[in-house]
Amino acid sequence: MALSITNFGPTVGTSPWFVVSASTTKTDQTDDSMLQVHIGLSNMTASEQYRIRLYEKINGVQVVYMEIIKTGAQSRPVVIPGLIVGEGWEIEITKLAGTDRVINVSLRKAT
Repeated sequence: MALSITNFGPTVGTSPWFVVSASTTKTDQTDDSMLQVHIGLSNMTASEQYRIRLYEKINGVQVVYMEIIKTGAQSRPVVIPGLIVGEGWEIEITKLAGTDRVINVSLRKAT
């Protein structure tokens, strides 16, 4: 089993940012992986709100597998725990209120 760690630092605004696609256009990922995601929101201020979504397909149907909404200043990262993915997954970060910010993301995969 190989472990890979990929770090991103996109500026996220009102258009959804798809982390693995590195784009505002979603491209489902189909590599079978054990996935853990760390998202640093320390740049957020009191007036800001961001949404994080993890998408995965279940029997061919895309679903929002997990959704997290964070509001205001944040001192701790969001950690999406280890999940087995592979049918059609992606992570989205979207600003819901406030200023565009750099959001630091560490994608950790075992394949």
